[in-house]
Parts: sequence; structure tokens; C-alpha cells
Amino acid sequence: TAEKITVAAIPYITEEQAHTAFGKANPNKYGVLPVLVVLENGTGKALRLDLQAEFIDPAGKHVEATPALDVTFIGGNKRPPKIPGSSGAPFPIPRRQKRGPLDTLEIEGRAFTARLLPAGESVYGFFYFQTEHRPGSKLYVTGIKDAASGQDSFYFEVPF
Repeated sequence: TAEKITVAAIPYITEEQAHTAFGKANPNKYGVLPVLVVLENGTGKALRLDLQAEFIDPAGKHVEATPALDVTFIGGNKRPPKIPGSSGAPFPIPRRQKRGPLDTLEIEGRAFTARLLPAGESVYGFFYFQTEHRPGSKLYVTGIKDAASGQDSFYFEVPF
């Protein structure tokens, strides 16, 4: 908690946790770490949210959050279809990439999308990182501003 703004983060690392949030889709199986982020506004004024989140491992390596739409393509068909009877040359026409096994309503529907946080309220949602959880990691969050003045709030580092 800083300036009456509270940020909490929970990495979903077990299969049980993933099942409660995403059903049959387990992002961890595909190298995606979902992190639930909860913000509570005790400032007495509205906050504008343009959140940026980074996962920082114990060695100091930063991993930016992957947009939820991009997560739905992870594990999908990445090779263009081949022309039948040819020497294996791909079709010359660009094809739409097939979405992967994480293409579920829960992945995009549970992503953090809030843009405004009224006074006295709380919001939550998931950020997705293409990394594995390591003890001693932390989440770095920026992009919280006073809605009226546009003044930035402090950044938050939340240890896991």
C-alpha cells in the first residue's frame, strides 16, 4: 500500500489454481504464468489506469506482460499449410494463424482491462507472462494516475 492505493498479486502456479480461473485451459502447460492483480482505491478520488506490468525474476530479468489476445495464439499452428502433391512449398496466399489451445473465453475475459478505478472501489484481472514462476520473483506495476490531475502515483513492486 502506498498513497492509500493497495496492489496485490497472486501467481497462479498450480493446476488447481489454473482450473478455478480458466477451466480446462492451463496456461502454465504452455509456458504462460497468469498473475492475478487486485487494486483497491482508498484515496477518495478516481484513478485512471493505464497499467504496465513486468515480471522480475530473482536474477533481475524483466519479462513484459503478454496481451491476452496474443496468449490465445500460443501453442497454435505456426506453419503455413502445404500445397498437396508439391515439394512441400507453402501456399502463396497468406493464411490466418490458427489460435492455440489457450483460445478460451476465460483467457481474454479474465484479463485486466479496467481503465478507471472510482474512489473506494477495487478492480482485478490477470496479466500473462511467458515465463515460469521462480521463488523470490516480484511484479512491477506502473501506470496509476489521478484521474483529475493526471499526476502519476508511485510504482509498485509486489513480491511473490
